[in-house]
Amino acid sequence: MKQTPGIDLETPSRSWVFWTGLLVSLAIVAAAFITPQVFGWEVYPRATIGPDDISPLHGLWEPKLFGPGTLPAIALALLGWRYGPRLAQQLSWPRLQVLAFVAGFAWLMALAYVDGSAGISRVLGNPYEYLRAAREVNDIPAMLDDYIRRIPYAAPDNWVTHIAGHPPGALLAFVVMVKLGLGGDYVAGLVVTIVAATIAPTVMSTMRTLDREDFARRAAPFLVLTPAAVFLAVSADSLFAAFAAWGLACLARSATRARAAPMIAWSVAAGLLLGYCVMMSYGLPLLGIVALAILIAAKRWQPLLGAAAAALGVVLVFAAYGFRWWEAYPVLRVRYYEGVASIRPFSYWVWANLAALSISAGPAVGMGLARLLALGRRMDRTLLLIVGGGFLMIAVADLSGMSKAEVERIWLPFIPWITLSLGLLPTRWARLALAVQLLGALLVQHLLYTSW
Repeated sequence: MKQTPGIDLETPSRSWVFWTGLLVSLAIVAAAFITPQVFGWEVYPRATIGPDDISPLHGLWEPKLFGPGTLPAIALALLGWRYGPRLAQQLSWPRLQVLAFVAGFAWLMALAYVDGSAGISRVLGNPYEYLRAAREVNDIPAMLDDYIRRIPYAAPDNWVTHIAGHPPGALLAFVVMVKLGLGGDYVAGLVVTIVAATIAPTVMSTMRTLDREDFARRAAPFLVLTPAAVFLAVSADSLFAAFAAWGLACLARSATRARAAPMIAWSVAAGLLLGYCVMMSYGLPLLGIVALAILIAAKRWQPLLGAAAAALGVVLVFAAYGFRWWEAYPVLRVRYYEGVASIRPFSYWVWANLAALSISAGPAVGMGLARLLALGRRMDRTLLLIVGGGFLMIAVADLSGMSKAEVERIWLPFIPWITLSLGLLPTRWARLALAVQLLGALLVQHLLYTSW
């Protein structure tokens, strides 16, 4: 096993560092829930508001004590807390990768099945999602050529919210599912959930490729048993998160290959995947922050040329068929501020977004950030770059003003990279953090109706 160089991650920080991180995270969540109710702020997490709204999340207050997935979810949480960290250290790497995928898929399914089979099918079956429109696409070139025209509200046949708010790569992914016979609400949800289960082992693999296997093992339980599973299961944004993880993993492989041919091949694969990410979400060019962090950590810039060329090629192929990203984004901004975003106050959401993030990523991520700040430059350079890059993506997305609410879903591609911060915790605090994460996921799934 390759060991993490630099500072020993078991080196203690003062207890107040960890407690401060956790309590600040929980305080932000509490304030985001309570202040709109106490002061009568209309923050509009949804287009229509009511007494059951749960700002800062996009959903409703809907407690449920028991569902088909409750016992499996509790069992997985208990087993994961008891044995997860030990297995992550003891298993061979191939077995750990398999376990990460299987356990992650089981965790996703168990949480979704708290709502029964509808937990898998209802989200993608929503008319504002991609699947219904995907079933109606019979001519892909025509769809791409007409895509920008249908973004504005003024268009008589305007796209529904999610399609209008994203480039066509997202819709195209579901068109492919439909063409492959995987377009039913439940089946498509199952496919998306399977893809989501690849995220944790892929991020772990990226860290191992960068000679940080020991750190990948420390972070493994947090990546696999993430509270984000509540939102990853069947959310289209989990596809974005998976493509992002795959692309960054390929970039890491390219940056660590000694021979030119493998380096070029992996860089092209990285560029194709990351370029397609840009065609799935307007916010995913921010992945460039972690991409650059990977290249800096590996001290290799040669892969940048192949990756950039391949990514640009993806963008230009879409442009050749009529969808020009640089023309679509200004049109999308107009629609964004014509809709509910125009009445969502930035003064609330600029910090309430962080509360939604603390729920989706789990409140213990505050402990990881506090540990990162406490270690600072004493920490290994690679870990500082990758984990710090994850938090920087969040900061830029938040300050952009283009992510007001719904970030529990929108920021799913960024969450695995800040979840890595929990691998920085000493063992004693990691046990507490894992318990907090698991309990948080179970509470959110059982107390709230999330729109994703």
